[in-house]
Amino acid sequence: MKALVYLGPGKKTLLDRPNPEIKEPTDAIVRITKTTICGTDLHILKGDVASCQPGRVLGHEGVGIVEQVGTAVTVFKPGDHVLISCVSACAKCEYCRRQMYSHCTAGGWILGNTIDGTQAEFVRTPFADTSLYRIPDGADEEALVMLSDILPTGFECGVLNGKIAPGNTLAIVGSGPIGLAALLTAQFYSPAEIIMIDLDDNRLDVAKRFGATATINSADGKALESIMKMTNQRGVDTAIEAVGIPATFELCQQIVAPGGVIANIGVHGKKVDLHLEQLWDRNISITTRLVDTVTIPMLLKTVEANKIDSKRLITHHFKLNEILQAYETFGSASKTRSLKVIIEP
Repeated sequence: MKALVYLGPGKKTLLDRPNPEIKEPTDAIVRITKTTICGTDLHILKGDVASCQPGRVLGHEGVGIVEQVGTAVTVFKPGDHVLISCVSACAKCEYCRRQMYSHCTAGGWILGNTIDGTQAEFVRTPFADTSLYRIPDGADEEALVMLSDILPTGFECGVLNGKIAPGNTLAIVGSGPIGLAALLTAQFYSPAEIIMIDLDDNRLDVAKRFGATATINSADGKALESIMKMTNQRGVDTAIEAVGIPATFELCQQIVAPGGVIANIGVHGKKVDLHLEQLWDRNISITTRLVDTVTIPMLLKTVEANKIDSKRLITHHFKLNEILQAYETFGSASKTRSLKVIIEP
């Protein structure tokens, strides 16, 4: 099969690899029909994710058709149309029983990280019964690819951890795909204001179309001043960090109001400073999380009911043999105006 293989920091290529085989009774082999690229894949290519070693097939999102199942798989059979969760869950360990699937002692985020992933023609998915989701008849595959990771990540790590409530003021620092996913799902809770902050005017324009009440281009270094002016010097109830660099986490610390929440989504490859000398008396909470994908069933129903249009995040389409071009497009978003890309055989 064709597969996109990580060769070390800054290096990747499309190679012929052996088709995956069943290794455990709980495995399934899925033929990929649609996949995509995640910002986390770019972090891997920067060398920020030490657990992902050279030789790994990247990718942890996608939909496809079940080709083969292990002897212990009871929920799915060959021919079933499925959504692949970016997190594999055994459903038996202590963390899974607390619905912290990202910390599953036998799974977690392993696809495209410690085992081969979905940017290929086929993928082996461990713990198939509890890590795959049946796709309803007639559902839009491309919209559902966004439910493998990006939509539950924005919702769980940003919106739920951020404790967004009706009437709140919310700032999302980073208007890339994850920030926009948080923007879309934050509207479930009717915040009074959603302020998007980014360096890219195109992405801020997209944020306005997706429901942001205000946008700030932070290129001039005056984002803090702008936020304080908008909030009568109070700050925001929730600040969501959706980039993963020190400067954006620093900004979240500066703009959060007393009693507020900083919800981190970004993947941080470098150390950041925590300014307790400024925050120790502010009654704030800081949350971190890797997506558990526990909200996929709810989001599936929401997308199916047209309450949220996740397909709006898709800007480009590529074939698998064009995946290197897809990476170039996705990684040069300021030039290409890309958000999420769809890759298919």
